Amino acid sequence: MFPFAPEVGYLSLALVNFFGSLVPFVPLPAFLLLATMSVGDQYDLHILAILSAVTATVAKQIIFYVSYGGRKIIKEETRKRMRPFERLVKRYGAGAAFFAAATPIPDDLVYVPLGLAKYNPKRFFIATLTGKFVLSYSIVFISHYLGLSLVEPFLENIDDATPVYIGIIVFGGMMTAVVVLLLRLDWQRILGKFAPWTLDENNKD
Repeated sequence: MFPFAPEVGYLSLALVNFFGSLVPFVPLPAFLLLATMSVGDQYDLHILAILSAVTATVAKQIIFYVSYGGRKIIKEETRKRMRPFERLVKRYGAGAAFFAAATPIPDDLVYVPLGLAKYNPKRFFIATLTGKFVLSYSIVFISHYLGLSLVEPFLENIDDATPVYIGIIVFGGMMTAVVVLLLRLDWQRILGKFAPWTLDENNKD
């Protein structure tokens, strides 16, 4: 699927991971490239994990600073609906950033509100980098030691990789639909039941 020479592969991973992570709210499955490159012994596993974690964190830091500066990357109407969620993630800032980074969820749903809420940039960077290390190493080691045994039963009779590419596109579309749905939710109504303090406009946490 990804027939790269080792040197080109590392560069390709860095570019795909960085620009894939730089697109806000549209989750591109760059981790599939990381998982594929981790199978076998062509690439150094530690370089793959570190490169993936660092490039993703740098991209997310850019998104955080764009949000921190108050630029309009989301509509004011959408931000108004999300403001209670913004207060929620700020209270659990480092933990929320780490959780978003360490799991394959659409993490910009946490990072953008943290930026808008003026969360501490250094704490954000440390929490995000730590979480990305956890996620990257998990993907690398699982793919390296279990990848072939998990994937071969599905791919052994496939001569054309087109269905795999279509599956990647479908996955990206599904994740994008989830993000759009979450952005359109009425967080005032949802959090008002479980965390009414998030509705207080004077609450700075």
